[in-house]
Amino acid sequence: MATEKRLSSSRKHNLKSCMLGVAKDLLEAEANVKADEREKYLSEKCPPLDLPYSKDELMELCTKLHQQIHISEEEKYCIEFKLKLVLDEVLDLNIKIVDLRGKFKKPKLKKVRMSADAMLKALLGSKHTVNMDLRSNLKQVKKEVKEEDKQLRDVGDWRKNIEDKSDRKKMFDS
Repeated sequence: MATEKRLSSSRKHNLKSCMLGVAKDLLEAEANVKADEREKYLSEKCPPLDLPYSKDELMELCTKLHQQIHISEEEKYCIEFKLKLVLDEVLDLNIKIVDLRGKFKKPKLKKVRMSADAMLKALLGSKHTVNMDLRSNLKQVKKEVKEEDKQLRDVGDWRKNIEDKSDRKKMFDS
């Protein structure tokens, strides 16, 4: 980037003025084309009036103009109706887009106490019955009771030997 030459301010100004001149010419050409199209359309739809001097010819001209107004009003009504339908459809699609983006308030959900079995039944339906009682799947193991543990339990339990302890109390009293 350092090796590239920079444009001087006078060169930049010259290029800018050239670009503005070309853009001005293009805008003028576009405006002329639009004006020509407008004149062409008006000449097709609204021919110049030849005003007659007799009453009958004026009545004919009025009825003809009335019919043309009626036709243009019908076209206007049809176009407005189609426009309203399209705008309603666009509005509905915009609402759908907003909904899909997630720009709406999420409702607060109530806490529901439900067992895992009931939840799976609700989600999967009544056809699928899944039992979540994990204890039923466990293997049964029998504990071996050692004699030493049994003796320690018997000796450690003071309620069983109340009579023996009462004899000891008598010994200390005497």
